[in-house]
Amino acid sequence: MSTPDREVSVFPAWLSRIQTRYMNPAVRPLAPYLPGFAVVEHRGRKSGREYSTPVNAFRFDGKLCVALGHGRTDWAKNVLAAGTAEVRILGRRRRIVNPRIVDREEAGPGLPLAARVVGGRVKLFVADFATD
Repeated sequence: MSTPDREVSVFPAWLSRIQTRYMNPAVRPLAPYLPGFAVVEHRGRKSGREYSTPVNAFRFDGKLCVALGHGRTDWAKNVLAAGTAEVRILGRRRRIVNPRIVDREEAGPGLPLAARVVGGRVKLFVADFATD
């Protein structure tokens, strides 16, 4: 049974720890420039510390979408609490607003195929790109 705070994770806990400790630091410098990746820059909701987290991201219809394969992680909770964050994607820095966690059907039209497939098993983090 999943808790409301941490939905289904398709990855085992040991893989999440390896990814956080070794893979994220290795990919963080490249992720803002690679298709299918982004770096979410957010502030800890308890510590106030600044973090940058690489994610697999999809863009569609003025929105950013991230499949939450690890469940509702700290970066997602931080962005939800703040209501906004900065994202570095395809060499640009963009602000996201109106973050939410939704099912595939709630994400809206235009959701890329890969996100629709993954979204059948896990929740999706969706936020709008700010227009400022």
